[in-house]
Amino acid sequence: MKILFLNYEYPPLGGGAGNATAYLLKEYAHIPDLEVHLVTSSADETLHHFSIGEHITVHTIPIGKNGKNIHHQSEKDLLTYTWKGYCFADELLKKEKFDVIHSFFTVPCGYMAMRLSKKYHIPYIVSLRGADVPGYSERFTLLYSLLRPLTRKIWSRASNVVSNSSGLRTLALETNPAQEVSIIPNGINTEEFKPDPAKEIDGFVRILCVSRLTSRKGINYLIEAMKILLAEKSERKIELWIAGEGDAIASLKQLATELGVEKNTKFFGLVKHSDLARYYEMADIFCLPSLNEGMSNTMLEALASGMPIVATVTGGTEELVENGENGFYVNQKSPEDLAEKLEKLIEDAPLRKRFGEMSRARAEQMSWKNVALAYYDLYQKTL
Repeated sequence: MKILFLNYEYPPLGGGAGNATAYLLKEYAHIPDLEVHLVTSSADETLHHFSIGEHITVHTIPIGKNGKNIHHQSEKDLLTYTWKGYCFADELLKKEKFDVIHSFFTVPCGYMAMRLSKKYHIPYIVSLRGADVPGYSERFTLLYSLLRPLTRKIWSRASNVVSNSSGLRTLALETNPAQEVSIIPNGINTEEFKPDPAKEIDGFVRILCVSRLTSRKGINYLIEAMKILLAEKSERKIELWIAGEGDAIASLKQLATELGVEKNTKFFGLVKHSDLARYYEMADIFCLPSLNEGMSNTMLEALASGMPIVATVTGGTEELVENGENGFYVNQKSPEDLAEKLEKLIEDAPLRKRFGEMSRARAEQMSWKNVALAYYDLYQKTL
């Protein structure tokens, strides 16, 4: 079986979708009768080709990146990838026979897949990731209204549309209630991300947030919660660790300064994926106050790292966190609720330990191998 993968994100570019693709390809390398070609974006100005195992090939197309702003793709980047990626994929399909096209994101990759599918009579699958679903982000409200007819068309012509969480599936059905949408969640690498058995308690409680820094992630409310926590007990030994980059980083740093919590708030910028595990191991609580998510890869990583989790109920949160068992739910846009739930964990080390053990137990029931096999089964059904 031969699969053409389309995703404009792939490490080091992008976020969760790129990492999910990378994990899937590593698992696919262990399936002998599966050959995959990924057409993605290059992080520099050069066309690259490299292999993962014997049957997986990654083609990175230059879209104008020069090593800067690799965590976010502009409209120009997406348009460039759409054109160059389509032309490259078209040449591949002229030379070789593929059985299925698998696209991550409705636009632009689903659009590319639909065009290629019509030209070469190959079925295609669309994996929904979050921002490609109308209504997911307030930032794209106008764009969603313009693209909604095209989105319906791409989904309706696909052999399968797959969501990574039940919440995202529900949102997708608001655009087209008649659309069949299945669910294959993201997986967890429990070998790469795991608790540190030798971790020592040094008096500080470190709250970690690993995220793309955009307004949709609600991190400003977390910084405001720090103000509340420190106002109640100024001697509290707590730190907020924020790992990631994005267009909101300047305003978040300014907010921390204005609220007087800059000494307790550390911005680490974009952390290499290979270094992330150490941050999870050193931190004590994971918090993601997002306004909207699909299935958060960083929350999955925190789960595998044995961390108690404080998060808003959006996307796949309820599939990963059970309120009062391995974490707490918080209201969106509420620094007061964030401060209240975080305080419970800050003041109760045994509770943090119990929640963390429950998180790890949940993570061990999930794996990228299972996710890869679920998609492999879907490819076979599609054929």
